[in-house]
Amino acid sequence: MAGIKSLAKDTAIYGLSSIVGKFLNYFLTPIYTYSIAASAIGVHSNLYAYNALLLTILTYGMETGFFRFINKSDTPNRVYSTTLISIGSSSLLFVAIVAMLLGPLSSAIGYADNQHYVIMMAIIVAIDAFITIPLSYLRYQNRPWRFAGVNLLGIGINIVLNLIVFLPIAVTMNNGAVGIDWLWFSKGMTPAEYAAISISIILGINVITSVVKLLMLMPELTCCRYVFDYALWKKMIAYSFPLLILGVAGIMNATIDKIIYPYIGGENAMADLGIYNANFKIGIILVMFTHAFRFAYEHFVFSQARNDGKDKRRAYADAMKYFIIFTLFIFLTVTCFLDIIKYIIAERFHSGLAVVPIVMLAELFFGITFNLSFWYKLSDRTIWGTWFSLLGLIITVVLNVVLVPKIGYMGCAWASVASYGVMMLASYFVGQSKYPIPYNVGRIAIYFIVAGVFFAAMTLVKFPSSWMEYVYRVALLIVFGLFAMRFEHIKFSHLIPRRSE
Repeated sequence: MAGIKSLAKDTAIYGLSSIVGKFLNYFLTPIYTYSIAASAIGVHSNLYAYNALLLTILTYGMETGFFRFINKSDTPNRVYSTTLISIGSSSLLFVAIVAMLLGPLSSAIGYADNQHYVIMMAIIVAIDAFITIPLSYLRYQNRPWRFAGVNLLGIGINIVLNLIVFLPIAVTMNNGAVGIDWLWFSKGMTPAEYAAISISIILGINVITSVVKLLMLMPELTCCRYVFDYALWKKMIAYSFPLLILGVAGIMNATIDKIIYPYIGGENAMADLGIYNANFKIGIILVMFTHAFRFAYEHFVFSQARNDGKDKRRAYADAMKYFIIFTLFIFLTVTCFLDIIKYIIAERFHSGLAVVPIVMLAELFFGITFNLSFWYKLSDRTIWGTWFSLLGLIITVVLNVVLVPKIGYMGCAWASVASYGVMMLASYFVGQSKYPIPYNVGRIAIYFIVAGVFFAAMTLVKFPSSWMEYVYRVALLIVFGLFAMRFEHIKFSHLIPRRSE
C-alpha cells in the first residue's frame, strides 16, 4: 500500500504540470475558437498532429529505454549522458534535413505557400524531443516539484503570449466576425490572410516556450561529464527500437485522423476538423490525467521491478484499479457539467458536442492499454507492443476511411474507440498468458457497469428546470464517488499528497 500511496503522491505533483497546466491551457481554447476561423483551427490541428508524430520518432523509444537502463545501472551518469548525446545529435540532424528539403516537404503535406510553418514546427519538435531526457532525469531523481516548475513556467509563458495577441480579438468579436483592422499586425488583411498569420504567431510563441524550457534545464544539462558509451547505446537502441515502432503506431492511432482528414473529409474538411478538434479539447480532461499518471507510473513500475515476490504484481493490479475508478469519475464529472463546460468553445462549434463522451471513452481505453503495456516492457518483450499498436493502427485507418465520408468527424471518434478497445483486450489476454497480473476483473467490471448506468441516468433523464437537473446529476456524481470510496475502503486523507512523504 505504501507504493500505491507514493504513486498517488507523485501523480498529484506531476499533475501540477500536466493536469493543472493543461487546464490553464483551456483558456486558449475559447480564445482560439472566438478569434480564429474553424478552418484555421483545422490547420492548427493538422500541424500539431504532425508534431506529435515527429516527436515520437525523434525520441525513438529512448525515454522508456532510459528508465529501463538507468534503474539497473551502477553508472547512471553514463546512461544519462549517452542518451542525451544520442537524442541531441538526431534532433540537430532532423532540423538540418528539414531545412535542406523544405520546399518538397512543405508541398507534400499541403503547405507549399507557408513553408515557414514547417521549419518552425521542426525547431519546436527538435527542442521538445531533446528536453524529454533531462525531464526524465528529474523523474528518475524523484524531483517532481522541479519537473512541475519547468513545465508550468513554459505553459505560463505560452498562455501569456497567446493572451496578449488573441484576447483583444476575442473580446471584439461580433456575430462570428473578428474585428482585426485595428490590430498592428493585421492592417489591410483579409480574413484568410489573418488566419494564416495567426498560425504563424501560434508557432512562434511555441518556439519561444520550447527555448525557455531548454534554458531552464541547463543545470540538468551541465550536471555531469558527457560520455558516449557506444556498447551501452547499442543495447539501449536494441531495447528501444521496438518501442519506436510501438510509439509511432500508437501516436498515429491518436493523430492519423487529423492527418488524413483533409484528404477524406470533403470540401469543408479543414473547418470540420476544426470543429472536431475544438470538441476534442473538452474530452481532453481524461487525457490530462492519463498523461500525469504516466509520468509517475513509468518510474514506479520499473522501481517496483527490483522487488521480488508477488507484492509488485499486486501493486500493478491495484494501480490499474484505482486508475479506472478515478477516470470513470472524471468521465461522469464531465458528463455532469457538459452544459456548462461547452462554453469554453464558441457556440458555432457546439455542433460537435456529441463526440465528447465518445472521445473520453476512447481515452479511457487508451489509459488502460498503457497500464497493461508494462508486462512486455518489464519482460523485455516490447515487440508485442508493436503488434498491438499496428493492429490498432490498421483498425483506425480502415474505419476512418470507411466512416468519415459517411458520418464526418463522428467516424474519427468511433474509430478511436474501436482501435483502443481492441488493443486493450489483445494486450490483456496475451499479457495474462505471458506475465500474469492479478487484476480484479470482476470488480473493475462492476465499476464500468455502475458508471454506465449513471451516465445513462445523467443523459436520458430530463427535468423541467436546469437547476433541478444539475442537482440530480451532482447527486449521482457524489453517490458514485462515495460508492467507490466505501467499496475500496478509501479515506479522504489518502487522497491528499504530502510533500514530506
